[in-house]
Amino acid sequence: MNQLNRLDERVFNWIAVHPKLQTNQNIPKVFVRISKSGDGYCYALLIGLALLADDTLGQVFFMTSALAFAIEIPLYITLKHTFKRQRPCDTFTQFCALVQPADKFSLPSGHTAAAFLMATICAHFYPSCMIFAFSWATLIGMSRMILKVHFALDIIVGAILGTAVALFCILLIDTMSLI
Repeated sequence: MNQLNRLDERVFNWIAVHPKLQTNQNIPKVFVRISKSGDGYCYALLIGLALLADDTLGQVFFMTSALAFAIEIPLYITLKHTFKRQRPCDTFTQFCALVQPADKFSLPSGHTAAAFLMATICAHFYPSCMIFAFSWATLIGMSRMILKVHFALDIIVGAILGTAVALFCILLIDTMSLI
């Protein structure tokens, strides 16, 4: 685990001091906006649009999303309090977070977990949106590193968590509709 932490810290340091991020002041502003799109209001909007666009499919999309978040949020909180991993801005005093983290711990990234959860559900119900949904989720994960609130491993674990919970819920809802 120590080797993994050291690798994770090296990746973070490489991103944190990358010349493009140091010289272009617009990049952090763009990633703040991307990160904020993962705060949750976009998910409510997306679910609302699905309900308006197609009542039947929208309802199943809503039920799947609600179930997935009901499972993912407690899992994410439990993992955060189990691992108690310090955030990069707390590990490296020379770096300040560019946004206020929602909580104290870093692993997993809740923004990334939620984004990949929604991307997976969107891709299942609306396959034509798959590339956009996963690109957006990936950008949210990247934004959390660029804004110095997460390590790469936090993002990877968040993506796995969100995707796994979404797939489980999709399978469960699909199975229940066959009964």
